[in-house]
Amino acid sequence: MKRELLQPGSMFGGMMLIAGSCIGAGMLALPVLMGLCGLSLSLVMLFLSWAFMTFTALLLVEVNGWFYKQVNIVSMAETAFGKIGRLISWMLYLFLFYSLLVAYIAASGDMVSHYLSRGFPAYMASIFFVCFFGVIVYFGTKPVDFLNRFFMIGLVIFYMAMIVAGSRLIHFSYFRYIDFKYFLFPLPVLITSFGFHNMIPSLTAYMKGNLRRMRYTILGGSLIALCVYLIWVVLVLGSVPTIGKGGLLEGYRQGIESSQILQNALSNPWVVFFSGGFAFFAIITSFLAQSLGLMHFLADGLKVELSYRNNGWLCLLALAPPTLCALIYPGIFFQALNFAGGFCAVILFGLLPALMAWHGRYGKKITSSYHVTGGKLALIAIIIFSTFVAVSELVKLAYKMGINKL
Repeated sequence: MKRELLQPGSMFGGMMLIAGSCIGAGMLALPVLMGLCGLSLSLVMLFLSWAFMTFTALLLVEVNGWFYKQVNIVSMAETAFGKIGRLISWMLYLFLFYSLLVAYIAASGDMVSHYLSRGFPAYMASIFFVCFFGVIVYFGTKPVDFLNRFFMIGLVIFYMAMIVAGSRLIHFSYFRYIDFKYFLFPLPVLITSFGFHNMIPSLTAYMKGNLRRMRYTILGGSLIALCVYLIWVVLVLGSVPTIGKGGLLEGYRQGIESSQILQNALSNPWVVFFSGGFAFFAIITSFLAQSLGLMHFLADGLKVELSYRNNGWLCLLALAPPTLCALIYPGIFFQALNFAGGFCAVILFGLLPALMAWHGRYGKKITSSYHVTGGKLALIAIIIFSTFVAVSELVKLAYKMGINKL
C-alpha cells in the first residue's frame, strides 16, 4: 500500500489537466487578434508564445524543486525575494484573476442575451450569469468540479463538431492577408492562453515530486493546447475575412468575440449552432475555474477558513468588483484579456520564474533535482522578452487613456 502511494500520478492525466487549464474563453479572442495581422505572422506569435510559456513553466518546476512540500508561486517568490516578492506576486495574482473575470463577465452579457431573448439587455444578462453561476461557486469545489466536468465534455463535443462542420467552408485566399502593423496585437492574449503555471505546484505533488515526469507532462499538455488553438485559428481565419463588413477588424473594434463573428459571417446553421455552444461552454468553464481559484486565493491571503459562513463574503469580494467593471465597460473583453496577459501573466509567469531561477542558481546557490537547459543566456532572453511585453502593454494602455481623455 505504501509503495502505491509513492507511485507518481499519470502523465497523461497531468497533460489533460494542463491542456484543460489552457483551453477556455481566451480562445474566443485569439482568432480576432491573430486575424488582424494575418495567418502567417500570427502563427509566428503562436509558436513564440507557446515556447516562451512552456520554458517559463519548466523554470517553475526547477524552482519548485527547492521545496520538500507543496507550495504556491507566492511562497516561491517570498523564498527568493523576501516579503517584497510575496507582496508583488500577491498583487499580480489578484490583478490577473480580476482581469480575467472582467473579460469573461463582459463576454457573457452578449452571449446570454442572445440565447435568452434578442431584447434582453446585455447588462441584465451579465448579472444573471454571475448570480446563477456565482451560487455554484459559493457551495465550493465539489459542485464546481462536478459541473465543470460536464461542461468540459460539452466544450470538447461542440469544438469537434464545429471543426468538422466548418472545415468545408474555408477560403484559402483569406490566408494571404498580412498586416505588419498588428504584428504584436495577439501576443498578450496568447500568453494568457498558455497560462497553466498556477497548477505546477499541485501537479508536482501529484507526480510525487518526480520533476522529470513533470517536464514531459508540461511539454505534452502545452502541445495539446497548441494543436487545439492552431486548428481553431485556421478555421476562423479561413472562414471570415479580416477587412470588410462583418470581418475580424470590425469585430475587434466592436469588442465582439470570434464565435459571434463566425455566426454572423456564415449562413451555415450547423456552424452557427456549434460555435455558439462552444462559446457558451468556454465562458462557463473559465468563469467557474477562475472564480473558485480567486475565492480560494483570497481565503489563503486573508488567512480565512473556507466554510459556508465565510464563502458568502469571499464570493462577493471575488465577483462584485469584476462584475461592476464589466457593467460599466461592456466592450472591455479584449482590453481585459490584453492587460491580464501583457502585464500580469507575463510578469507573474514569465519574468518572475526567470528571476527566481537566476537568484536561486547564481545568488543563493539553492539546489534542485531538475535544471532547465540554456544557462544564463536563456534566462536573460526571457527577462528581456518579458520586460518588453510588459512595458509595451503599459505604453499601449497609457496611450489609450490619453486618447480617451482627449
